[in-house]
Amino acid sequence: MVASDAQTGRAPSIRDVARLAGVSHQTVSRVLNNHPSIRVETKARVQQVMDDLQYRPNRAARVLVTSRTRTIGVLAAAATQYGPASSIQALEKAARAEGYFVNTTNLDGTDRASIERGLNHLLDQAVEGLVVIAPQVRVFETFHDMNISLPFVTLQSTGTTEHALSVDQISGARLATRHLIELGHRSIYHLAGPQDWIEAEARMHGFLTELSANDVPATAPILGDWTAEFGYYAGRELLRVRDFTAIFSSNDQMALGLIHAIRESGLDVPRDVSVVGFDDIPEAAHFWPPLTTVQQDFGELGRRAIALLLGNIDDQGASPATLVPDLIVRKSTARPAF
Repeated sequence: MVASDAQTGRAPSIRDVARLAGVSHQTVSRVLNNHPSIRVETKARVQQVMDDLQYRPNRAARVLVTSRTRTIGVLAAAATQYGPASSIQALEKAARAEGYFVNTTNLDGTDRASIERGLNHLLDQAVEGLVVIAPQVRVFETFHDMNISLPFVTLQSTGTTEHALSVDQISGARLATRHLIELGHRSIYHLAGPQDWIEAEARMHGFLTELSANDVPATAPILGDWTAEFGYYAGRELLRVRDFTAIFSSNDQMALGLIHAIRESGLDVPRDVSVVGFDDIPEAAHFWPPLTTVQQDFGELGRRAIALLLGNIDDQGASPATLVPDLIVRKSTARPAF
């Protein structure tokens, strides 16, 4: 009886797998690399042995043999925000399904030096491709100036590069604004995202475009910072005048703060003020009242990003695409009371 790897203190090797599966180590290697020539029965037998042994491929050795790290680099800004965090999760899941690793670097600032540090860190890991989830103008300017030669895909950059994959932010903002107009609102404010954020600019553009298309007077958008805290204080300031019946918030967190401020002032949502958000975070359905919002499919965005990137890595070619968001109507919007 052969001693187990746990007993010997040695990690199982590819030759151990081959011996117990009754195949050559070259066959095990082909199974690991999903070679099309392997019979289904053989693959299943080898996989069962690997599972029994809890075998893990020696990644360093594979890199030496194949000259490929099978690693994708992700450069992310504001990864604590719902959109980027959801996209990263979807990217990791899709990459694993294709046999790739994901190395994520979160920017420690939005100045040029921070962006260069983040990119250079990923390049030093010998990544084979890059996904950029940092939708600020400065990030793409730096990216261009560094002349990155690796295949890359940008998320939520709204067409700023030929590699852009995004949700149609303008269309989503127009859906939200049109919903309020169709309910009869004519005095609509927009709580926008931060300056320099491409998504915030696109949503603001969609809002103003829809107002103009319907001959509804526009007021200057209020620049926010994506947080519920800002939404709360902005709501308190707006309610000092209260010359509006509806507010379109550029994200759900700021909408939450707005609802807090409105209800705290003794007014009702939606009887006195209708509120629409953007993103459809998991908690949006449980706000009080449940929030009408624009839903983005971040999971699909992540899956498409990996498919697009791997197509570019393998020189198969692929065209970026724009996903169309949906309006989710809940209880935070209604016809104006006056």
